[in-house]
Amino acid sequence: MNPTIPRAALQLRSLIRCSGELEISLADVEVPQPAADEVLIRVEATPINPSDLGLLFGAADMSTAKSSGSYERPVITAQVPEKAMKAMAGRLDQSMPVGNEGAGLVVKAGSAANAQALLGKKVAMLGGAMYAQYRCVKAEQCLQLPDDATPAEGASAFVNPLTALGMVDTMRREGHGALVHTAAASNLGQMLNRICLKDGIALVNIVRKQEQADLLKAQGAKFICNTEYPEFMAELTDALAATGATIAFDAIGGGRLAGQILTCMEAALSRSAQEYSRYGTSTHKQVYQYGSLNTAPTEFARNFGFSFGIGGWLLFIFLAKIGPAAAQKLRARVVAELKSTFASHYSHEVSLAGALRMQAISEYGKRATGAKYLITPNKGNSA
Repeated sequence: MNPTIPRAALQLRSLIRCSGELEISLADVEVPQPAADEVLIRVEATPINPSDLGLLFGAADMSTAKSSGSYERPVITAQVPEKAMKAMAGRLDQSMPVGNEGAGLVVKAGSAANAQALLGKKVAMLGGAMYAQYRCVKAEQCLQLPDDATPAEGASAFVNPLTALGMVDTMRREGHGALVHTAAASNLGQMLNRICLKDGIALVNIVRKQEQADLLKAQGAKFICNTEYPEFMAELTDALAATGATIAFDAIGGGRLAGQILTCMEAALSRSAQEYSRYGTSTHKQVYQYGSLNTAPTEFARNFGFSFGIGGWLLFIFLAKIGPAAAQKLRARVVAELKSTFASHYSHEVSLAGALRMQAISEYGKRATGAKYLITPNKGNSA
């Protein structure tokens, strides 16, 4: 291991000025010294997840984005609509680091035993500010990777795997027997499908394109419903009746889909109802929104009775709720199945500067299935 550590290194920063301009750039920041319970990690791989884009872009209208600066140090600017500035009040004129998770090599460790045990090890970590060449975090925030795993294979070991496992755990804790997932052909959706197949859980996958349905079918998914088909509602109701699914996790957020799922759940439950009630069936139906791929308002028609819930679901709140011991069990499973159940696939690999090319921004900014970017901060800054 090369012990040479620079005094300063690159970090990607996002700033929204009070004038209403977003600025994304690369900054030279001091490489920190780890405290007793911390480790310093040379970041080798960090993914661009949909959950990162909210901090990266804020409420900016990216159709107004422009590039300046140099090829090695690009600067992206865009305008934030005036009506959205109030929501950005808490971050105005603050240069903020970005990136939820990543993986790399521990190059320096504090004096604590758990920190020293990670020195020279490959680890995945969760804690923000990962779009950087070096990151200092507490040893307890690290997940030691298997010896044969690469940083790229461990870069997405937290957000998507723990979210997928969290959905299944929430389903069980709340007394449901099967579940529904939207945007089901995403990396996370494919992981959830593999978990459910492995654990014998019925899963209803909702997609919006035939190629996404074909992808999931090839991976063994049994129940797939396409929102673009005229018969979507009928097919979803049939799938819900067959599986008994009464809980859904919705990555879309805006539009009519959450309400459509509740409507179809009620219709499926009504098929086996013993008697009519003007208040609807008594079985609780739950939709959790955990994403905002569609930023439009959520719309629904109240035609699914009174036993229902629509709420938000966030990984970090879920982990805090279940406690460290239960969370560690989930992490242990991720490590054990890192190259199978929880394998991630990337369409592009870019440097820190490469993540700020206009073409790259236009692609990963779409949040499209099959267009997942991986940043490799220490592989040069020209790609």
